[in-house]
Amino acid sequence: MVAHRLVEALRDRDTGGRWRVTVLAEEPRAPYDRVALTSYFSGRDPESLALGDRALWEHPLVELVRGAPVVAVDRAARTVTGRDGRTWEYDALVLATGSAPFVPPIDGIDRPGVFVYRTVDDVAALRGWVEQLKDQGRQVRGAVIGGGLLGLEAAGALQALDVRTTVLQMGTHLMSAQVDLGGGALLRRLIQARGVAVRVNAVTAQVRPGRAGRGERVGRLDLADGGRLDVDVVVVAAGIAPRDELARAAGLETGPRGGVVVDSSCRTADPRVWAVGEVACLDGACIGLVAPGYAMAEVVADRLLGGSAVFPGADTATKLKLSGVDVASFGDAAPAAPGALEVVYSDPVRGAYAKLVLSDDARTLLGGVLVGDASAYATLRPLVGTQLAGDPAAYVLPGLPEGARPGGDLPDDAAVCSCNNVTAGRVRAAVTQEGCTDVAAVKACTRAGTTCGSCLPLVKKLVGTELAKVGVAVSSALCEHFAMSRRQLFDVVRVSGLRTFSEIVARHGTGRGCDICKPVVASVLATLHHEHVLDGENAALQDTNDHVMANLQKDGSYSVVPRMPGGEVTPEGLIAVGEVARDFGLYTKITGGQRIDLFGARLEQLPDIWRRLVDAGFESGHAYGKAVRTVKSCVGSTWCRFGVQDAVGLAVELELRYRGLRSPHKLKLGVSGCARECAEARAKDVGVIATEKGWNVYVGGNGGFTPRHARLLAEDLDTATLIRTIDRFLMYYVRTADRLQRTAPWIDEVDGGLDGVRAVVLDDRLGIAAELDAAMAEHVSAYRDEWRATLEDPDKLRRFASFVNAPTTPDPSLAYVLERGQRRPARPDERAGARPELALVAGARLEVRS
Repeated sequence: MVAHRLVEALRDRDTGGRWRVTVLAEEPRAPYDRVALTSYFSGRDPESLALGDRALWEHPLVELVRGAPVVAVDRAARTVTGRDGRTWEYDALVLATGSAPFVPPIDGIDRPGVFVYRTVDDVAALRGWVEQLKDQGRQVRGAVIGGGLLGLEAAGALQALDVRTTVLQMGTHLMSAQVDLGGGALLRRLIQARGVAVRVNAVTAQVRPGRAGRGERVGRLDLADGGRLDVDVVVVAAGIAPRDELARAAGLETGPRGGVVVDSSCRTADPRVWAVGEVACLDGACIGLVAPGYAMAEVVADRLLGGSAVFPGADTATKLKLSGVDVASFGDAAPAAPGALEVVYSDPVRGAYAKLVLSDDARTLLGGVLVGDASAYATLRPLVGTQLAGDPAAYVLPGLPEGARPGGDLPDDAAVCSCNNVTAGRVRAAVTQEGCTDVAAVKACTRAGTTCGSCLPLVKKLVGTELAKVGVAVSSALCEHFAMSRRQLFDVVRVSGLRTFSEIVARHGTGRGCDICKPVVASVLATLHHEHVLDGENAALQDTNDHVMANLQKDGSYSVVPRMPGGEVTPEGLIAVGEVARDFGLYTKITGGQRIDLFGARLEQLPDIWRRLVDAGFESGHAYGKAVRTVKSCVGSTWCRFGVQDAVGLAVELELRYRGLRSPHKLKLGVSGCARECAEARAKDVGVIATEKGWNVYVGGNGGFTPRHARLLAEDLDTATLIRTIDRFLMYYVRTADRLQRTAPWIDEVDGGLDGVRAVVLDDRLGIAAELDAAMAEHVSAYRDEWRATLEDPDKLRRFASFVNAPTTPDPSLAYVLERGQRRPARPDERAGARPELALVAGARLEVRS
């Protein structure tokens, strides 16, 4: 990860092409996110863990050599030699060899079934071992040796594989390097409440084989206190050791506990050799966190280009979610300063523990620990080393008032994004000096919030404050006709009960409206009152596609998409769709959402096409609206030998439940029947992946201009709880998102980000869960197919004619050519030889309709 950041930083800054970079990778893949390794067990594949833009490795001045471990460094000749005998010359050498798992010298620790937890190959081997045991039809028992950060992540991974897991911690409490004894005690209770057993003061003395007939593979752990634990799989997560063997062999100085000794510029005693990340020993210590490694990479990139940057110091702040438990540590959490004071809040009933470490005058924040509820982390971490604005207790007690939350007044040197070493001053400069006017621009400019994302609420607040200071109004107005945001407009219409655009604009806006506010109001009214899109004056508010309930294509014709819930369709249904396409001469294409798109329909043909489809049992697929589109699925346990749940059945149920739900932007869902993820559910706004215990639900994924992977919202839910969770998520999004805002950026902007959404949807923090449930129930009960309703209404049908005085006459401008057995729109150079659909009859009068 640190090597990737170094190459990225060097290429960004080396605009003159001074350096050519060769990356020699021991593993057979590009740099990937080791921090997110655990997600590999919940459906992600190794490729999805890849870091950054893959185009970096296609740059003409960058070469990535995979599967090429280096075995020797010749500092005199300035060369490195690979295991396969190849040699590379260098002008500057950067050692970014990281660390290796520390495996204690325990008798039998090398038995089959004992794993470390470091690389993709490690976790793939672990998963394969567990699945092999599960195929034998018995409960798998596992142990993790080590109760630190990595150990608890490994325990979460085993639990995700349905392994009955015990964590063995040698010390007095879990995460002893980051959390104090009080926080560790609560953490232990919270972890155990989620089904993971914990033993503290537990030293493993021997790894023994299993029962007779099972060979030498692991079967039991003997503990130093005389206890024992029967196991089928063991993960060793007892710490790390820097990979400094190359440096030692090359004669470079190493630290007393390992690591290559470097100065504040990350340079070794050899001026041509540098070291970054976990292998670098700075001030006598190696640091096993990503953020300090990234800072080192930036320093070396600057120095290679003639700069004078120095390592700014290690921000060892940590925030993570372990098996659904929030844990955070920042600053000096174990006070070393003389006279330091501690403010402690502990509520075991609520499941929350917080400690602030203060200077002896109780004013300056030195550090802290948060367990169970880490919502104050983004606020407190940047304040380390500064004076708090108010009573320290107010920062850790429940119900922190908005006025007590700092952010706009942070000092310039306060670290906002520790992952990328971005300060408050850097964020302010992006706004005031570099023209960034929103969070997205600041992220692109500074990298703040692009790694773990926990700092985004603070970045957003800083951006808003700076824009206000320079006189730039941060307007949330929908358009020139409505001074309120979409969310405010939604609430106004919901409370007032207004049902037409004329009433709404007269009371709450100005003018006659525009193509921005009219579709928004139409969507709001459709959500709240469940009226047909063509009813009354609201019909005039719709976008072109909604006007005709079909998708306008480039040649002026339309495409029709019948709903096929979950991608399931009977042979009779396929035949009916095929006959419609054949009889109306339509081009057919299977969509990415597992439906059939029928292209080339003329306006006056739409009702006849709908009638044929409706008679065959189909309905509108809402491909034309900002609404729920599809729920993609694999075949799940119905047919697939790997499926663990009925993915098709759930997908059909969800699509029929949410069909017609209007929203700020289009919505797509997916359901995969196992962790192999064939339905690509994590690329959807709501993705569901089956586990043997139930369903994991992910939110905020999408394709488009800015593809995003969905993030885990909740896991191992039963079907009823899953549906209730999705109900609330969708309705919360529909009510509060901005116009044309996808779920991914909406989640980023919700107070608290994904954790804030989780608090509302799962924990009912705002007390609106019942209201969201009722709103979704009303939508489900009020649904009516828009195609069928149009066919039953003669007034609506009169809209579907190309010419007012010749309703059945087609548009003569439509022309087509054949390609691969189907017709497509003719290009300008082909139109002369193309056959028009029909010519105007002699003497016919042409009337152009506005």
